Amino acid sequence: MLNVPSQSFPAPRSQQRVASGGRSKVPLKQGRSLMDWIRLTKSGKDLTGLKGRLIEVTEEELKKHNKKDDCWICIRGFVYNVSPYMEYHPGGEDELMRAAGSDGTELFDQVHRWVNYESMLKECLVGRMAIKPTVLKDYREEEKKVLNGMLPKSQVTDTLAKEGPSYPSYDWFQTDSLVTIAIYTKQKDINLDSIIVDHQNDSFRAETIIKDCLYLIHIGLSHEVQEDFSVRVVESVGKIEIVLKKKENTSWDFLGHPLKNHNSLIPRKDTGLYYRKCQLISKEDVTHDTRLFCLMLPPSTHLQVPIGQHVYLKLSVTGTEIVKPYTPVSGSLLAEFKEPVLPNNKYIYFLIKIYPTGLFTSELDRLQIGDFVSVSSPEGNFKISKFQELEELFLLAAGTGFTPMVKILNYALTDIPSLRKVKLMFFNKTEDDIIWRSQLEKLAFKDKSMWMPPVLASRDTAIAKADIAPVLLEFRVY
Repeated sequence: MLNVPSQSFPAPRSQQRVASGGRSKVPLKQGRSLMDWIRLTKSGKDLTGLKGRLIEVTEEELKKHNKKDDCWICIRGFVYNVSPYMEYHPGGEDELMRAAGSDGTELFDQVHRWVNYESMLKECLVGRMAIKPTVLKDYREEEKKVLNGMLPKSQVTDTLAKEGPSYPSYDWFQTDSLVTIAIYTKQKDINLDSIIVDHQNDSFRAETIIKDCLYLIHIGLSHEVQEDFSVRVVESVGKIEIVLKKKENTSWDFLGHPLKNHNSLIPRKDTGLYYRKCQLISKEDVTHDTRLFCLMLPPSTHLQVPIGQHVYLKLSVTGTEIVKPYTPVSGSLLAEFKEPVLPNNKYIYFLIKIYPTGLFTSELDRLQIGDFVSVSSPEGNFKISKFQELEELFLLAAGTGFTPMVKILNYALTDIPSLRKVKLMFFNKTEDDIIWRSQLEKLAFKDKSMWMPPVLASRDTAIAKADIAPVLLEFRVY
């Protein structure tokens, strides 16, 4: 709904896009760019029509505001007057009108739930939906029931109990110097990619991905712990152990007090994105307009992005938070290109094309070493398990669409025993645009069991007429 305009393929009016039936952007009037919208929100103009007042909105009141010049939309319990935004929306007015006078949360999530609408529409905020108060669980009763470090399991909704995975549980143990939190997922396909841990101040947060759900442990720790910790997974029984180091060798009477959504199993589609600030460690040119950015996770974070999944980067541009999705890559295709400074699981690498007139990438390129970028938890439905019995793999990429292929290519050549042949067809405008060309060549020729014929289209081929230079890389594994 609030997506940042970017280069797209196929082109908006091409036959490929028309045939696909997918969502496309509409041409905006001059002076209706994202930057123009940001300027409008900073102008002091009343965009709600309420002269700065915030109101409580009933369902009946929301339904009345369903016209283009009077359009209110509810997203996650907050109501916005989006009429001023109509002409600035890349998806067009009709897309916004689908949610006019109603709760547009589900529609918003279907398109791009990652967008920071709170920042984009903060000057359009009408107020909060009027809802009946819910009875919150009294966690103080749970704390009284703590026995041998074990907390009782929260209540599960009927839907999750019947349709979701087996409900997980957790326990905790301690020695003089350590606290171990054990999560029992009751799943046998759990690995280090499945668990995300963030510890900030006294807030401890552990997200475990279990099928299409997320099991959350969210606790305000009762005592201080050191920044570094370790995570171990026992895949055979689906057990995760998170070992924290106490700052003081004292005995804890209880683990801590529960925070929002603690000990809950939530469908992933219903969860918001959680961000942590990562530090820019290095930035190097890969092609004339593509950079390799290296970000370092906080020392109190465990996050490994699964192969084929992506994260979102968030920056503040002229006071407005802008978010864009990117697929992390390996530091290189070959180990000898890396300079080992810290463990690899502390780094996240991104290959990003810089657009001189782009709002987000130009701001990203201006960052200095030591600056911070907010990085979300991973998202995506790609399952690497589908590769396990493949004999042949064909990868098709164009430009920076090569980024999802980097980890897949590495994984395919090293971890799929049944694989006999891998082909990568990589399209670029010119030879100078080929990302990591020298590394691709070295990867193909480093072992006699692999073979690579680079193929550049001649000027009389149909592909060349489209001003695209393809490279065909074929790896035969024996």
